[in-house]
Amino acid sequence: MSPSAHKIDDTKSLVEESFGDTVLRHLIYSVGKDKEHASERDWCVALSLAARDHMVEGWIDTTRRIYKNKQKRVYYLSMEFMIGRMLEDSLTNLGLLNEARDFFATQDVDLHDVLHSEQDAALGNGGLGRLAACFMDSMSTTGVAGMGYGIRYQHGIFRQNIEDGWQMEEPEDWLVQGNAWEFRRPEAVYNIEFGGNVDTDENGKTVWTPKERIHAVAFDMPIAGWEGKHVNTLRLWSARQADLMNLKKFNEGDFMAAARQQILAETISKVLYPGDHTPEGRELRLKQEVFFTSASLQDLIRRFLMNYSDLSKLGDHVAVQLNDTHPAIAVPELIRILMDLHGFEFDAAFEVARETLHYTNHTLLPEALEKWPVELFRAILPRHLQIINMIDGAFYQEALAKGLEHHVIAGIQAIHPYQHDWVRMGNLAFIGSRKVNGVSALHTELMKQTVFHDLHTMFPDKIVNQTNGVTPRRWVLECNPGLSNLISEQIGTGWIDDLEQLDKLTPLATDADFQAKYMGVKSQNKARLAAFLKDRMGITVKPDAMFDIQIKRIHEYKRQLMNILETIALYNEIKENPKTNIQPRVKIFAGKAAPSYFLAKLIIKLINDVAEVVNNDPDIGDKLKVVFLPNYNVSAAEILIPGADLSEQISTAGFEASGTGNMKFALNGALTIGTLDGANVEMAEHLGDENIFIFGMKADEVAERQHARRRPSEVIKNLPRLQQVIEQLKTGVFSDGDTTRYKDILDNIEHHDYFQVVPDFKAYWDMQRHVDSVYAQTEKWAEMAILNTAKMGWFSSDRTIRGYARDIWNAPTNELDK
Repeated sequence: MSPSAHKIDDTKSLVEESFGDTVLRHLIYSVGKDKEHASERDWCVALSLAARDHMVEGWIDTTRRIYKNKQKRVYYLSMEFMIGRMLEDSLTNLGLLNEARDFFATQDVDLHDVLHSEQDAALGNGGLGRLAACFMDSMSTTGVAGMGYGIRYQHGIFRQNIEDGWQMEEPEDWLVQGNAWEFRRPEAVYNIEFGGNVDTDENGKTVWTPKERIHAVAFDMPIAGWEGKHVNTLRLWSARQADLMNLKKFNEGDFMAAARQQILAETISKVLYPGDHTPEGRELRLKQEVFFTSASLQDLIRRFLMNYSDLSKLGDHVAVQLNDTHPAIAVPELIRILMDLHGFEFDAAFEVARETLHYTNHTLLPEALEKWPVELFRAILPRHLQIINMIDGAFYQEALAKGLEHHVIAGIQAIHPYQHDWVRMGNLAFIGSRKVNGVSALHTELMKQTVFHDLHTMFPDKIVNQTNGVTPRRWVLECNPGLSNLISEQIGTGWIDDLEQLDKLTPLATDADFQAKYMGVKSQNKARLAAFLKDRMGITVKPDAMFDIQIKRIHEYKRQLMNILETIALYNEIKENPKTNIQPRVKIFAGKAAPSYFLAKLIIKLINDVAEVVNNDPDIGDKLKVVFLPNYNVSAAEILIPGADLSEQISTAGFEASGTGNMKFALNGALTIGTLDGANVEMAEHLGDENIFIFGMKADEVAERQHARRRPSEVIKNLPRLQQVIEQLKTGVFSDGDTTRYKDILDNIEHHDYFQVVPDFKAYWDMQRHVDSVYAQTEKWAEMAILNTAKMGWFSSDRTIRGYARDIWNAPTNELDK
């Protein structure tokens, strides 16, 4: 359905103009080009603006409907929104893709090239941001009155280049040519303040006098749901100086002094996750979190007061979801706004916060549960530190009343009362939220047993589970048109917004004709991926080889290291036994390492070193290829995932909160090799153990080994294959004779191995050989692949959002039908 059907009384409808005419109008009057001189990028901007025009009608209709129905609003605060390219996604959801295709055919312009001239928005890095993007799509599709809040990063996290095998970071430049989707909102500007001191005035009222003030300026992007009937908003904040330039300094020739405040202010929205290994970096990270959280809270309160007058009822009409601990400062900031600006007493303000805020936890890693030095808070956020102490005081009394011991309470307060060294943001978010959720069944249970054990004991009903999901629009309909067409031919199009209809494919899993069609689509996707690798990297791979893919940010617990060690062992096996019955493989890695995470960057170097040796060994040929694809992003994933045969989900059990890449791969017919970690557990339940390759220790076994500090050397001595690999790394086989290059990796493997690569290595090797045997059975593999697609319907982000709306937000869905 085209949103042009949703006409607005006081605007001229686009129905009077063909879509192609709208594109041409924007090419001339918005881009300033004629057809004869327009580049692909010019056409892309014109097409984006034309699609945006159609989206705006639904956007305004949605806003009016929400106000009319007084629909409860949901605000989703996230440091990341990894939305990728917007154009094809918007055309698809608006029902305009075929019109665009027909129009560009008349212009003798390749629509594919136009669509792919759009750059990915550099607003995220990994699963956290991609989940937020899927949720924005699903909130619009299900009719939730949702609004995303984040930061309009000028340079994203970084553009990853590989030089001599090493990761090199360069700034992203996605905004250089402008962003056709955004609307600047100059009326939506808020003061964000830091530093200074806190005093008491003559009336006994607390007064914060900040030392530094900057402005948060809003930029809005419309996010259309399926069929364009409901359009929500993604509001991103850009930092600007609050005061005009110091003209006196400028005219005196002191240009740097004149621009100092501008530079300091705009630094806040320059880069996602600036390095926090320096004091300056830590301060900037904290300021970023305060910046977007405070602006968002001020904005939603302003909107609330346009309709209601009683802020004590905020939680009845508003739900705020904190996506991980980055926006956890919302707890004291909301209390501050209510107390200092609206005259609330602390107890009442704390109660409002606890009725309004909700927290999603994404990790059990202690280092990922943010904490900030108390002294940094004292310098940057003195009023917030005061309020956190008030929260801890109230919480202490509450915990005492529930019978907790003093030492237990101290361990779960936001600031430890005796050590007084850190502000623990996970604890703060938990204490200040109405509901706290995990993102897979296993992760939620481990939250209760580990990081939030004592808090869960105190609040046994606060933790709930909402297993992650992915949007089928982006991750099948758009990225895999061959498969989506095949599915629709068989069962109709209802699956697009009701993914569990995919189960209708189950009886076809053993149908020879359907298997042939299904695997024919897979072959086409593999050929596309092979061409992509040839174009991007100059490497030639055979599409009939098994495409074995691991695409994730590089981290020790995700165990790219185990994957590349097994790859070396496979290389050795092929060298020593050329006639061994092992399926030809292309091992593809992609992902970014944090700039200051040396060991992760060394793993990237090892992967590239192994690729250099393996890919140039004439004895190996096409039996094994190793590829590290640089600068992994959403657009690359849209090619990699449909072309995958095997999905690597091999994290250390108990450490991956959920994962969503696992879902995308399986939905597109890749079989999973993985541990019982995150959502792999629930995937195995839905797929059946016979349709997924599970190996390795379980979470409790990992925890036992870590607690007992078992020595990896005791395991290595019984693993000759791994011994050989370790010896090769020591003697420089993959490092041009450099015997010290991998010393940190070797030290980790042999003496520490916190993430249990060594004890899981043999099980991983054995399961990979089982994968070889199954892949050789073409009909069996096809059946399993089809069943993976058919049984993944539960893992839709539409289902997840309905769960949040029901169990956490108490917000209606499908209001668009009213």
